[in-house]
This record gives sequence, structure tokens and C-alpha cells, in this order.
Amino acid sequence: MRVLLALPPNIHDLEIYRVGGINAPPLGLAYIAAVLENAGYSVRVVDSPTLRLTDRGFIEIVKEFKPDVIGFSLLTPMAVKGYEMAKRLKELFPDIVLVAGGPHPTSMYGEALSNGFDVVVRFEGEYTMLELVKALERYGLSKDVLKSVDGIAFKDGEGNVIVTNSRKPIENLDLLPFPARHLLPMDRYTVLGRNISVAHVMASRGCPYGCVFCSTSYFWGRRIRFRSPSNVVDEIEQLVNRYRARYIIFTDDELTWSQKYVSDIVGELKKRGLDIAFACGARVDHLQDLNFMKMLVDGGCIGLFVGVESGSQKTLDSIGKRITVDHVLRFFENVKKLSIVHKTDIDVVASFVIGFPWEDVEDVRKTIDLAIRLDPPYAQFTIATPYPGTPLYDYATKHNLIVDKNWEHYTTLRAVMKSFYMDAKTIEKLLREAYARFYLRLKYLIREVRKGRILSVLPTIMKSIASWIKH
Repeated sequence: MRVLLALPPNIHDLEIYRVGGINAPPLGLAYIAAVLENAGYSVRVVDSPTLRLTDRGFIEIVKEFKPDVIGFSLLTPMAVKGYEMAKRLKELFPDIVLVAGGPHPTSMYGEALSNGFDVVVRFEGEYTMLELVKALERYGLSKDVLKSVDGIAFKDGEGNVIVTNSRKPIENLDLLPFPARHLLPMDRYTVLGRNISVAHVMASRGCPYGCVFCSTSYFWGRRIRFRSPSNVVDEIEQLVNRYRARYIIFTDDELTWSQKYVSDIVGELKKRGLDIAFACGARVDHLQDLNFMKMLVDGGCIGLFVGVESGSQKTLDSIGKRITVDHVLRFFENVKKLSIVHKTDIDVVASFVIGFPWEDVEDVRKTIDLAIRLDPPYAQFTIATPYPGTPLYDYATKHNLIVDKNWEHYTTLRAVMKSFYMDAKTIEKLLREAYARFYLRLKYLIREVRKGRILSVLPTIMKSIASWIKH
């Protein structure tokens, strides 16, 4: 069988790409492709937003490749475009089996099955997709056979939605082949708009914390499953040798959960003489040890993405973050000590979320004030968004707080949910205020010019100026 795996076409103009600046490979699809290729199937991966594919361009690829199965991976903002293309494909190629996977259809499987898709793959997809393709190859869309495939949803002959048993998470991630990057446009991926020979690696899956607004814990599981350090470095070595990668972005939500794990990866990189720089996500409470942070930097870490989330302890407690404002302050003190004592700088991207149901204007301004006080090189402000499958979605639905049900607007850049004390327009106005107040400070602008980083933040600064003038 021939399998085409894709992000839906015509999504490059959505806010998550046009404004959010996302430009990363679909590693999930590349993992599934590798598993299918190892089983002998002919596979093609289409990264539509990176290639800026329109509907017409995508349909031409389908005509040329002639797949038996097409699988779309859908985040919530992509769902509408995915549904539109699924219906179009059903009209043009009625014999092709259409499969939806990813965070959105995992939770909204009934919706996906009512919008052109034959089957939904729920949660982790590699071996579910492999078993599904094998079943389709031998039996077609036999409802009785599909019932025996764990981890899927489909409609029976009477239109009833059937959800099969959940598939157990993959315990030994080392058994997975490396993502099929030869099927991706590897020369098109950038960081902050710059192509710097970057490659993305996922060293672990899952998160035990279960923050109410984040889908990670609910898609990958409420525990962390680590690949072995040697397996991770094997992949990095391949990226260096085959793709000349010099910069690795770890896509894990939390790489620093175990100090030993990170130090083992760093040790393995040094042992093999791999001179690469990397960036990773981290929790501030796991970076309270200055010596550990110095080890990270000495090992090649030049960037950290940390979820500060809020300047209000009430909000931090309510979202289940399990950190304190003091944790945040101590982490940024360590960043300054690294610079002053050890003469070592590390770029920090601090993420802040505003507009939770219980927040008022004062709570949001506490968050903006904290961002200015911390003064990181980069601050990312987003609006709390109730993604399906998260406790925040259930809470917002229960309390009738959702004011916009157009999935394309679920980008964290628009307020699709009001709070008990603020309407959506007020929340969006506060987002603009956050960016303007943070990025238009004279002290900040002078520092970034001196550091030589001004070009990387210039687009955000220009948007802040435009927003300030407009409003």
C-alpha cells in the first residue's frame, strides 16, 4: 500500500504560522512514516505549511503519488482546513481511506468522523497506524476487523461511532526508528526566521504535571518516558553527519526533569566530539541549582524556553503548574549569576499566559509587571485557550465561557474564551498591552542592540509598535 501523511494544505496563512512564526518539522508524521517504511510500505510526507501548499497543489500531489491511504495530523487550528480537504478528497478519490490523527481528533473523534474521515487514530500513532494499514491492506474498511485495532475510532454501518480499546503507550522509545527526515524539506526549517542548520529532536514523551491548559499530559500521558541518552545522541550524530546540523532544538516540553539524564546526554555528546549547540524547554523549579545550569551551558545549551505562565500565585496554583513566583525569581537570579560570575550568557524565552477564567485585569497586569521585572531576552505572551481534551476546555464549557467556536481562531493569539471578570475584547487588548509594554522599553531596546539580538526580535517590536499606534 501507498500511504501519504500530511499536514492539511492552505494552512500557512493561519495565525499560528502567519503571526506565531511556527516553522518546525512534523516529527510525529516523520516517526509514523519511518515505522511504515520499515514495514515495507511506500510513504510520502507532505509538510504543507512549510511548502506553502494550496488545495490545488496538494491535490496534484495526490494524483501523482496515488496513495491508498491519506493521514492528516491535526492541531485544533488546522481542523477546519483538514475537514474541508477531507470532504474534497472524498469527492475526487472515493476509494482512498482518509485517516485523522493528532491532538484535536484524538479528543474530537466524532467531529472528525462526521467531516470526511473514515478512521481516527487516537493518541500515540506509530504502531496504531501500522496495524491499521495492515488491516486495510488485507480487509479494507471491514468494520469487524477495525474493531480489533486498538487506539482508533470509526463509524459502523449504522453510523454509530465505535471507539476501540486504548493502545498502551510505547514503553521502550529506543525501539522506534529515527524520524524519516529524508521525506521532509530539511533545508526549509528556521529559528527566529534564520536558517542556521537546525534540526529538531524529541528525547522524551509525556509530562506528569497536568497543567489545565496544556494538552501534552493528556495526549502523551501523565508520566515521562525517556529515550536512552545514547539513542538520543545517535540521532544527533546522524543529523550532524547527514544534514550538517549545528543547532538542535529539543521539542520535549520538559527536558530537565532529571539532572542525571541531561548530564548523561551532554557527556555522550562530548565523548563523541559532537560540537553542537542546543535549546530546550525547562521548568523553572528544575533550574534552581546554579551548578546544573552551568553544566547545561558548558554542554552547549544556548537557549531555554521556560513556562513562567503568570505573575499571580493564585493563577499558578489554579492551573496546576506546581511552581511559585519565588521559583521564577530564583531561576532568573541564576541566569544573571551565570552572566556576571561565569561570564556566560544564555538566551531565555519566557512564556506568559493571560486570560484564565478566574483572572481579572489586575491579575493580568501582575503577569506583565513580572515579565518586565524579569527582563528576559524574549517574552512570549499568549491568551489562555481551551483546547479540546484539556481540563480547561471542560471547565470553560461547563461555565459557558467559550465565546468563539471557530477552531481556526484557537491560536492563543485570540480570545475565544471570556473570564468571569473580563470579556474577550478586554483580554485581547491586554495582550497588545503586554507586548507593547515589554518590547517598547528604551532599556530593553538599547540592550538588545548592544547584544546584537535586535534583528531577531525586530518583527515582534514592529508588531508592538503597530498595535500601540492602532489602539
